[in-house]
Amino acid sequence: MITGNLLILIFIASLLSLFFLILFLKWDAFIALLVVATLTGIVVGIPIVDVPVIIADGFGSTLAGVGILIGLGIVLGKLMEFSGAIQKIASTLLNISGPKKSRHAVASTGLVVGIPLFFDAAFVILNNLVRSLSAKAKIPYVSLVLPLALGLIVAYCIVIPTPAPLAVADNLSLDLGLFFIYGLIVALGAIYVGGIVYGKFVGRNAKPLIENAINNLASEQESQHEISASTESRKEISAGLAFFVILLPIALILLNTIFGLVMPETAAAAFFGFVGEKNMALLISVIVAAYLLKPYMKKDIGEAYTESFKSAGLIILITGAGGGFGSIVNETGIGDYLVSTMQNWNMPIILLAFLFAQMLRVALGSSTVSLITTSSILGPMALSLGVSPILLGLAICAGGIGLSMPNDSGFWVVSKFAGLSVVDTLKTWSFGGFIAGVTGLVIVYILSLGSGFLPGI
Repeated sequence: MITGNLLILIFIASLLSLFFLILFLKWDAFIALLVVATLTGIVVGIPIVDVPVIIADGFGSTLAGVGILIGLGIVLGKLMEFSGAIQKIASTLLNISGPKKSRHAVASTGLVVGIPLFFDAAFVILNNLVRSLSAKAKIPYVSLVLPLALGLIVAYCIVIPTPAPLAVADNLSLDLGLFFIYGLIVALGAIYVGGIVYGKFVGRNAKPLIENAINNLASEQESQHEISASTESRKEISAGLAFFVILLPIALILLNTIFGLVMPETAAAAFFGFVGEKNMALLISVIVAAYLLKPYMKKDIGEAYTESFKSAGLIILITGAGGGFGSIVNETGIGDYLVSTMQNWNMPIILLAFLFAQMLRVALGSSTVSLITTSSILGPMALSLGVSPILLGLAICAGGIGLSMPNDSGFWVVSKFAGLSVVDTLKTWSFGGFIAGVTGLVIVYILSLGSGFLPGI
């Protein structure tokens, strides 16, 4: 089997091949990942009969950790969307803040809503609220939409129980409670710098023509939103219930961690170990949400399940394929070789993990595939790398945030709904995400200074 520098060249070629197939030939990511994984395995010299087995094992092991979570997470998000809980959380946070802190409120809304809802859907749902706030507070829309977008994508990449960070936690065998706490710290810093600070800068330097185009589009879409809201309203959900539903799975997972640390081997620890297990916590949350939110549903609850399962199918396939590709790459030994090589170059493993994830994010246009593939490659070596697996996981998650390119569906969602040109989308959304990712990496290094006295670090 091929080793050494040629192995690195093959790995780079495999990434470029993925980029070419997905971006230029318009292949579906699921098919492209399987094809490139197969060809990579053959080229490096893995016995040809073993290649499909390795891919299937990687596919299965990845979904064993996150398959149920993805399905339940999407169902929970759809129930909250159909009941108006997402919109209620957003409007509550915006009302509390007032105009002066509107950027902070929008960013907080993105962070909270980004946990149960996927980026594209959440951005579309909340976009009109941000437009309305921009008009009322007389704040440039661009400087508000960036905190929203960054809040959503940072939550999706770092804060559990979103699927991608859960996959990272599973691949690295992380304690979910501690990973949530440290992930939240990293997320808050990343959103503040990349979304709020950079968003304010972008707003000050926004071209008048861009703002005029955005405001024209805003008035049209806001009127459509108001018409839609008036026809769909049934019974308005309370803010307390909306927040309860979104925080329930997080609370159960945290209680599992807390009782495991404070009262191990007790009946309480065993109970919360059951209800706070990641799959069970989300299952309980979905059941509770279905019961509590049913009176507020603007569509039939069966439709929520149907739409959820349609979305989950493709996401699960792509997630599994990313795990299969990561399994092939890991089988080649490139992970060990790269780690040893980078260590000889005096490149810290945390930086290596960040760069891996960032490279895949740019090449594939998918944060999910980037995080799962990188953690699949580095996961088997996590304990032997001489660094906290939690720090390693956070670095990977930070790498998956930024540099969204036109091969990313989120790029076009932001561009079209925000009324921005491709160039302006790159300047705002893409570069803002990169700033947020680098900020996250810096915070990870700051946390590493607490090695020895911070739990899990």
